[in-house]
Amino acid sequence: MSGISPAFPSCPIFCVDAFTDQPFHGNPAAVCLLDAAFDEQRMLAIAAELNLSETAFVVPQRDGFGLRWFTPTVEVELCGHATLASAHVLFETGRVAPSEPTRFHTRWKGELVGTAVGGRVALDFPAAPSTPVDTPSGLATALGADPIAVGVNDLHHVVEVADAAIVRALAPDTAAVAAVDGVSAVAVTAPGDEPGVDFVSRYFAPRHGIDEDPVTGSAHTSLGPWWSERLGRTELVGRQVSARSGTVHVTVDAPAPGRVTLTGSAVTVWRGDLTL
Repeated sequence: MSGISPAFPSCPIFCVDAFTDQPFHGNPAAVCLLDAAFDEQRMLAIAAELNLSETAFVVPQRDGFGLRWFTPTVEVELCGHATLASAHVLFETGRVAPSEPTRFHTRWKGELVGTAVGGRVALDFPAAPSTPVDTPSGLATALGADPIAVGVNDLHHVVEVADAAIVRALAPDTAAVAAVDGVSAVAVTAPGDEPGVDFVSRYFAPRHGIDEDPVTGSAHTSLGPWWSERLGRTELVGRQVSARSGTVHVTVDAPAPGRVTLTGSAVTVWRGDLTL
């Protein structure tokens, strides 16, 4: 690693805007390239110091890379944009040849594979289809919107509302969202209102220390199946309409049934050494 001295060890660190091809849009993720794994408390302290929605820790393994993701307050089971950012960094720095897949080994979601495709990265993720449920008590009031359908999966609740204008105008009481029993995070979605966009969404996860996540790859593992069922197509384009905004291309049941492929662009905005 560059810039290392015995007294002041460091690791390379990158900040990548994911699911966008423009700096200062999409979702920023920090990517730390480690020689060996850190303990959880150190990773959490680094994530809190960086104060981005996610920090990814990448460790070489014999057949790929170990990958873990932390918000400023907790470790999460799955993060799409930080996985995209990690694959982007590995390709960009030459640690993995763009002609080869990047294989990530994770604690809860098994092997995730990133592939360079035409200047973007395609991620092979497990799908998270949602089971229809009644609207949890207090959720509509906390969001400030009336759901027309609600589902739940192992990552979050999905709340469909009538149109994209409602999604764009949402100003939820995030403290109230965090207090709703049984709700860890919420993806609010509606049909798209732009040419070439099938659906829009926003994502709120205050229990994870993220009032609103700018562009959420993991949300699209459920939004893809949700809208595929409604629209009768397996190839979809989602637009997350946060203030930073970003685009996620979703292919359902690919590369195999029960999987989704999430494809997006990424751009590195800064890099340096994290002194430890």
